[in-house]
Amino acid sequence: MNSSTAVARRLVNALVGAGVEDVVYCPGSRDAPLGYALADAETARWLRVHVRLDERSAGFVALGLSRASILEGLWRPAVVVTTSGTAVANLHPAVLEADASGVPLIVCSADRPHEMWQTGANQTTTQEGIYGTAPRFFGAIPAGYPADDRLDGLVFRAVTAASGALSADPGPVHLNVGFRDPLVPDKPWHCVAPQPRIVDNLVRTSTEVAMPSRTVVVAGDGAGRGAVTVAEEGCWPLLAEPTSGARVGDNALTDYQGVLGTDLADEVEAVLVFGHPTLSRPVTQLLANHPVTVVTDRCRWTDVAGGARVVPGSATVRSIARDEEWLARWKHADSPSFVTRKDEICAAIWADACRGEGPLLVLGASAVIRSFDRCAVPGQRGPVAIANRGLAGIDGTISTGVGLHMGLGMPVRVVVGDLTAAHDATALLRGAAERDVDVQAVVLNDAGGAIFAGLEHAAAPRPVLERFFLTPQQLDLEGLAKAVGASYRRVDTTDFLAEPVCGRSIVEVTLPRV
Repeated sequence: MNSSTAVARRLVNALVGAGVEDVVYCPGSRDAPLGYALADAETARWLRVHVRLDERSAGFVALGLSRASILEGLWRPAVVVTTSGTAVANLHPAVLEADASGVPLIVCSADRPHEMWQTGANQTTTQEGIYGTAPRFFGAIPAGYPADDRLDGLVFRAVTAASGALSADPGPVHLNVGFRDPLVPDKPWHCVAPQPRIVDNLVRTSTEVAMPSRTVVVAGDGAGRGAVTVAEEGCWPLLAEPTSGARVGDNALTDYQGVLGTDLADEVEAVLVFGHPTLSRPVTQLLANHPVTVVTDRCRWTDVAGGARVVPGSATVRSIARDEEWLARWKHADSPSFVTRKDEICAAIWADACRGEGPLLVLGASAVIRSFDRCAVPGQRGPVAIANRGLAGIDGTISTGVGLHMGLGMPVRVVVGDLTAAHDATALLRGAAERDVDVQAVVLNDAGGAIFAGLEHAAAPRPVLERFFLTPQQLDLEGLAKAVGASYRRVDTTDFLAEPVCGRSIVEVTLPRV
């Protein structure tokens, strides 16, 4: 068979053998050999293929699929396949988010053969190294590369690097594959099931860590329930972000930012950190001004002041002396008040999700997730809440929700502001041959970037604040919904929470302007 077909089939076979189950494919000519191979592999039920038109959205769909595997405890990377040229560059935001948040992701970009480089040939650019230092591994597969065990080994190395199985540092990987004409198979593929090659995570030794009685536990994004257990055993207040997976139980506070503005913050003797805290300046100041111990199984962790003690996730953490009064004082000072209508709506969405019967939550960046952080009341059970907090960008949020649904099969409610919705406007577009998804985008529309009204930029002259910071858009969400084939409704109450998330929908909540 021709070389491009042989390499594409062997590469797909190797990906499946290394544990890959989901591929997001973006149509093109140069990546057509991979498209044909993926179609055959899906027919053989080796993997699932999801076809997406917009590469920028596709990158975040793949990110969502990878996040779904993390929720299942598998840390299995999804693959996103693109053609050459600007298509590869459009994946950059998702690659950067995967790097910063430690989410496994594999980019497989098709490329022109080397002899076409630097010739001015159409759709030819320098793709090797295009993502800078973000990838955990880069593999160049030039046109004509042998379709044998060497290719298998390269792919296995890439999947292992993406999953963090040996490095404890999961993240994005880039495979750049050159293809020469012909790009169409000249022989049928008699698929033979690949031999599995999977590396399990390393087992790490245990450590005992003693903390002072006046400790506080900070649970950032992705912290997990370990933070809850440690806080309850130590009798410590738990400052848990909405996407920590730890905003639950009797020790978790609601408006911990407000409590950090009281004299109690001055009495803190130490801070125990789980996950990746990013949401509030008071927490940043807390981490900068107190002794910090970070509990992690990853090679990257949050250390604002640069002097944190780092211990493995298997460590046994105990209090030198339990102080129940310490916890009681923090809980007594936790008296949140709903300042805005947006806060009330976010609190209601959170409370509904805490019942355990609702959809998975994806929270948009900026003011939206901060409303949840101020007013989401911890219950005895917490929802599954996800956000792209690696770089905290507004792009790709709805697309991430689409990927999560496809990976888990659960309905997903994505809560975003109007600018975040505009930034990912095509996310709910569905190919006519693709299956529908159960994803609801709740758009909290306050006509602009509300977060800037709470920052120092609020002091700017109103015309400057309006045009350069709030940036309200002339976006017709009802018209957008009709254009992408989603249902639409405008609401003034949260009655929509009682209805199931079914199919693609946009719910617009009109709020007062900032």
